[in-house]
Amino acid sequence: MPAMYFDALSFLEDERDAWRPFEALLVVPDDRFDVPVDAAHGWSARDLLSHLAAYQSHSLDVARELAVGERSPAHATMEAAWNARGDAVNDELSATWRALSDDEVRRRAAELPGELRGYLTVVPETRWVKHPVFGPFFEEELLDHYADHVVDLKGILEAAG
Repeated sequence: MPAMYFDALSFLEDERDAWRPFEALLVVPDDRFDVPVDAAHGWSARDLLSHLAAYQSHSLDVARELAVGERSPAHATMEAAWNARGDAVNDELSATWRALSDDEVRRRAAELPGELRGYLTVVPETRWVKHPVFGPFFEEELLDHYADHVVDLKGILEAAG
């Protein structure tokens, strides 16, 4: 049975702790930032950082909407896209982030987590942490997603030296 959160502070502390190891990707040297790593399914530091930041950005969009209302068009749009196209959504996100400079990827990935946490502190708990749809959504898009990529992170950091 998946973990269930009963208060925002517990979730936010766990999210912060789970994200912290990935911050090491921000300082992977420039000459190693785009190097594919076999132990990470061919992903580079840039790829992994961009992938996770893209989903943090989506989560931020959802949090912004929930801060002012009980519905999230961003959530509904992404759910429909995922149901229609599956992993092609990841390919599209990757292409969008690939068009950004290394510095911009790093800047966004450094700023997004704090901004997301900030928004979540103003969203009523009944709209996210205690909500039957949005509670699991934030757990899956953040905590579970980070956990899914711990092995990739380890491989990339080992390859980066």
